[in-house]
Amino acid sequence: MASPIVLITGGSRGLGAAAARLAASRGFDVAANYKSNRAAADAVVADVKKHGRRAIAVQGDMAIPTDVERVFAEVDTGLGRLTHLVYSSGIVGPPSRVEAISDEALQDVMGINVLGAFYCARAAIKRISTKHGGQGGAIVLVSSVAAQIGGAGEFVCYAASKGAIDTMTKGLAQELAKEGVRVNAVSPGVIDTDIQPPGRVDRLGPLVPMGRAGTADEVAEAIVFLLDDRAGSYITAANLGITGGR
Repeated sequence: MASPIVLITGGSRGLGAAAARLAASRGFDVAANYKSNRAAADAVVADVKKHGRRAIAVQGDMAIPTDVERVFAEVDTGLGRLTHLVYSSGIVGPPSRVEAISDEALQDVMGINVLGAFYCARAAIKRISTKHGGQGGAIVLVSSVAAQIGGAGEFVCYAASKGAIDTMTKGLAQELAKEGVRVNAVSPGVIDTDIQPPGRVDRLGPLVPMGRAGTADEVAEAIVFLLDDRAGSYITAANLGITGGR
């Protein structure tokens, strides 16, 4: 049986890179999408290949529909028909109260965090869904506990974008449930990655009930669990919090 093929957007850094490396260790061939840091994406590809899996790096801005279509086409050519998707692309935008947020920042956050997820889901469904001749598989969307907390004073825009992901997860899971596609989300809390503004992890980590920030590897374990049909075959429309009790 052919190996499962996963496209991980934002796969050159943070949660995406950790998920790519772990997925490879669990038998997935991996396409690691990146926007600008080719060297980081190539390093992830090299690590995937150490596990004996196939891997490619694919450049593209997930907020641009034509880039998304090109990325998926490159996966088709480079690895074969997609079976799994992890949407890990995202930005928090500059810390700001709502009345001070710029048009550009608002559009950037919503573009990559929300529209990009829809563009990628649309392309993935055409490849994974049994309705479209696919073999079925799974989609994991990276949300955030911010969607529940609200992000007041800093990141209401980001929190709202992740609220959209929570709703998308539920609706898409129900839409695809009879087409062999499971759709779930993970909602990390304070995780020590480069998406965090300077000093934020040190400030908030000790306030988490477990007394520390989480790691990218801990989130990756949840992502890959939800990808794997052996573990998550009856799990869909779920949103798994990785928050340390926050």
